[in-house]
Amino acid sequence: MAIWILAFHLYHYAMMQIRIAKENARLQLAAKEAQLNNLSAQLNPHFFFNSLNSIKALVASDPEGARRAIDLLSELLRNSLYQQNNMLIPFNEEMALVNDYLELEKIRFEERLCYQIDVDKEQENWPVPPLSIQSLVENAIKHGIAKSINGGLVKIEVKEMESFLRITMQNPGVLKDEEVAGGIGLPNLQSRLRLQYGDKASLTLTQLPGEIVSTVLNIPAAP
Repeated sequence: MAIWILAFHLYHYAMMQIRIAKENARLQLAAKEAQLNNLSAQLNPHFFFNSLNSIKALVASDPEGARRAIDLLSELLRNSLYQQNNMLIPFNEEMALVNDYLELEKIRFEERLCYQIDVDKEQENWPVPPLSIQSLVENAIKHGIAKSINGGLVKIEVKEMESFLRITMQNPGVLKDEEVAGGIGLPNLQSRLRLQYGDKASLTLTQLPGEIVSTVLNIPAAP
């Protein structure tokens, strides 16, 4: 009888521990989603503020370019509003935004900005965090192209490496600590990667010879 009573209490204790573990996991998931939503809410105004500054610079000097830039920004805004509640979006949707953003900045910088994109189309549906690659491009233009009298080339290469999608970008510039620690874009992306993937994803910036900065973003197939 004592053995049965002990087994009964052990069973109910185990069930209680399982319920507690499930509830803790649910609370942790809800907290992670709330953090990701807060980070996304922080990033979108930053992105559009910078885009509006680009258009402002065109209004007086290039009205036609400013009109085209407004059309591009409208498209960017529309896409962002549709994606604002998504933790992950297909890679091809992110790259459509990147292309629009690069065209917008091309209007602003003209010959000072050149870009080259090499994408493996087989990975079009790979899930990525929204505004992830765009944040890298924005950082390259802000810290590289904008600070160089002659501008330069922003080169983006995307390939599948084992179970990762590897986004490699090179741009002119000299890597400084504030490029990662300061601002909003890259710290925001790093926080989202940690929340979404733990230690499975990675973002690294490296100084290459010839005043070239290399940025590598590795995104796993699933969180």
